[in-house]
Amino acid sequence: MGKYFGTDGFRGTANENLTADHAYKVGRFLGWYYGELKRHNGDDTPARIVIGKDTRRSSYMFEYSLVGGLTASGADAYLLHVTTTPSVAYIARVDSFDCAVMISASHNPYYDNGLKLINGKGEKMEDEIINLVEDYLDGKLNVFGQDWVELPFAKNEKIGRSVDYVSGRNRYIGYLISLGVYSFRGIKVGLDCANGASWAIAKSVFDALGAETHVINANPNGVNINKDAGSTHIENLQKYVVENGLDVGFAYDGDADRCLCVDENGNVITGDHILYIYGVYMKNRDKLVNNTIVATVMSNFGFFKALDDVGINYAKTAVGDKYVYEYMKENGCNIGGEQSGHIIFSKYASTGDGILTSLKMMQAMIGSKKKLSELAAPLKIYPQVLVNVRVKDKTSAQTDPDVQEAVAKASEELGTTGRMLVRESGTEPLIRVMAEAHTEEICHKHVESVVDVLRAKGHTV
Repeated sequence: MGKYFGTDGFRGTANENLTADHAYKVGRFLGWYYGELKRHNGDDTPARIVIGKDTRRSSYMFEYSLVGGLTASGADAYLLHVTTTPSVAYIARVDSFDCAVMISASHNPYYDNGLKLINGKGEKMEDEIINLVEDYLDGKLNVFGQDWVELPFAKNEKIGRSVDYVSGRNRYIGYLISLGVYSFRGIKVGLDCANGASWAIAKSVFDALGAETHVINANPNGVNINKDAGSTHIENLQKYVVENGLDVGFAYDGDADRCLCVDENGNVITGDHILYIYGVYMKNRDKLVNNTIVATVMSNFGFFKALDDVGINYAKTAVGDKYVYEYMKENGCNIGGEQSGHIIFSKYASTGDGILTSLKMMQAMIGSKKKLSELAAPLKIYPQVLVNVRVKDKTSAQTDPDVQEAVAKASEELGTTGRMLVRESGTEPLIRVMAEAHTEEICHKHVESVVDVLRAKGHTV
């Protein structure tokens, strides 16, 4: 990860560590760079870059700043307006854009925002281009064989334009509807749109497929995105499903690239459950490529045991849907994701897609003729205890022989009844110490044994 961009884009508090000026400069670089790439390949047409945004008040400011930078560099900016991250990735891919930008801070509060850069294949942008963006922001850009103190402005007829492209969002809605294998008629579905980007999309899809659709948190006002709503506050949907006698509920985050579910009894169905349920559904129909599900190291111990019980293989990647997708692409796997609800169905999308995930769960329920609670029942989630320890130096703390010995001892004692996981935070000076076992008491015991060594060796702040 770089100085500005993490695994999920350039994120920060609006007009503090992520400013309108940053967005303008990102636009300046992308518009110029992709135009220059075209010219090097003998194509004199302007770069085409598509932009989407979520419902945060600051998203409009960042959108206009991006457009200003893009058009000043000679690119044409196509505006999807308020839409989901997966819709931007889809349109970038199917309409042959040079790249795309999604303005969102996902599940964060309204006062945060972010710039997610997406390549022309609908995937997270390559690190080498992200590094060039960062170099430009820091005034040390070297590309195409020379240093660039400043980028040239487009002149006269070469100045770019903005294009209303709401039709692209509508085509994405049509695409989702086309993936509906079964009619949803007679099924009562609850949707929590988090007052975010899915508010104008999700209900249209479920209505078109025949569901009796009930929606909460679909009245965005710029400052209520994710506020006591959506996948990070799923307790509201749990209550709503039970009180209204619904068959199932789906909760999205602010940009709808993740989904968590609620069964008919009000129980939360996590990303691990979703991977298990749909993985088994695919295996039973000989559709699970390589007989493998891709997850991260943070998936629950019970998830891996449940997969062992049904004979499904699994791969574990570093935390981040970026790493899940990279593994899937390299190894040809067709389902993977995270406990948080970022689920990737590679046959249909190049990124996590919350609405698509909810459609696939509906397919599993209807196709199996079972309630969601029945499909999830074989997976027993183990208690988990996670302690974040602030340290002076992450690498020296984690590589300390005494710390490693404590981790190894705890792992040996747990054996096949649980697991220990100690990893560095990707964004903060923290060591995350986690244990999973049959009881919380056992988890606390082993987590504390490792934390005590970190303190005793002077690694903590």
